[in-house]
Amino acid sequence: MNLVESIEKSLIANSKVPKLQPGDTVRVHQKIVEGERERIQVFQGTIIRLGKGGLNARFTVRRIATNNIGVERTYLLHSPRIEKIEVVRHAKIRRAQLYYFRQLQGKSARLKERLVAKTVKAAVAPAASVAAPEAPAA
Repeated sequence: MNLVESIEKSLIANSKVPKLQPGDTVRVHQKIVEGERERIQVFQGTIIRLGKGGLNARFTVRRIATNNIGVERTYLLHSPRIEKIEVVRHAKIRRAQLYYFRQLQGKSARLKERLVAKTVKAAVAPAASVAAPEAPAA
């Protein structure tokens, strides 16, 4: 293993990027520099593709702007300009790239939600505590 590969592995291991998959709805917080000022701009949409590549990994997010105009942005996954990536919801899909999503609009562009294991466990735990009978008062 050469020096470049070892540096890439250490940077990727130390990054705080959530596990992303196509179909996930994400909220990307990006640093924007305007003159001397710096601000955070949020872009929320659906991931339509993930590009592999180690340190050069990238993902494309698509959303529908005003007047039903689709807007796509491609981000570098480990870019220093990305402040954070929030996963809003996971969708159940059967393809690696969702290019067909570009032709869909309105209700046909909806994706079914996929439950994650954490969400299922949280929903089951309170139900078990509610079902336990209380001891009668003497």
